[in-house]
Amino acid sequence: MILEDNITNSQNASSTSDSSTSGSGERKSKCPQDKIVYDPSKAEFVCLETGEVIEDRVIDDRAEWRAFTPEERERRARTGGPITPTVHDMGFTTAIDYSDRDASGHALVSKKYQLYKLRKWQARTRILTSVERNLAQAMNELDRLADLLNLPSYIREEAAKIYREAVEKGLVRGRSIESVIAAAVYLACRLRKLPRTLDEIEEYSRVNRKEIARCYRLLLRELSIKVTTTDPGDFVPRIAHALGLSGAVVRTAVEILNKARDAGLLGGKDPVGIAAAAVYLACEKLGEERSQKEIANVAGVTEVTVRNRVRELMQVLSMEVEE
Repeated sequence: MILEDNITNSQNASSTSDSSTSGSGERKSKCPQDKIVYDPSKAEFVCLETGEVIEDRVIDDRAEWRAFTPEERERRARTGGPITPTVHDMGFTTAIDYSDRDASGHALVSKKYQLYKLRKWQARTRILTSVERNLAQAMNELDRLADLLNLPSYIREEAAKIYREAVEKGLVRGRSIESVIAAAVYLACRLRKLPRTLDEIEEYSRVNRKEIARCYRLLLRELSIKVTTTDPGDFVPRIAHALGLSGAVVRTAVEILNKARDAGLLGGKDPVGIAAAAVYLACEKLGEERSQKEIANVAGVTEVTVRNRVRELMQVLSMEVEE
């Protein structure tokens, strides 16, 4: 029986169908890709129009069991977690569970001490060199900082890759792990366009802002990484969401920033402050009242900064209206 839901899999597996292989050897096929399906009962790729067997004796690498929920799929899977740079050993080694239960869920009483010894030696063998010890401490600090900043997984992986490159080039030697990790997190946020400021990272880090900025410049220089300037528009959705504003305010604020960019006003200005000013002007325009003090507190800038940026933006907008 041919399953229609295997069309996608058959298209990927038979991307070279015009030179595909069958049991009798290689042969050409003129069947269109969207007409080739997989027949799991015979392990064959078949053309729906002509009935031609494109490839037979195909090895099915899918699981032989079925799962209907993510929990059931995870429980029945017999593979480990994916390789990730956020673990010091890339996730290659295994871990012995602390539940002291066998595969059936029964408690292990007689072998409890034996498992304790195995667990202890397994933990020791995971960290053998000074580099592995450094990475283990750094990845723990990365997890702590990322959890406090509520960073997504792709930012964690990017920061872990940056830190590993720094370790390979010897940039961590003589510097604290906390400062280099904080700089790597800030650099990852800049590369992936995630709005996070140095002040926010300093708030949850164990080092000061000056040390983080010094390590950040070091990583840029030694790793030859180029980052673009921070766009104030990246901070607009975050400020609007914290204030409970509508999507129309976000769109209007971005339009105001685009006009200010065309007028050359954004150069040399704090992106957070000018984003807060754009949000304030958008609120005034759409009638969603928010004070400059409220916006300044959410954005993490002073009320004076918001007031000055609002005055500058109003001058640009009035010039465009007159023109």
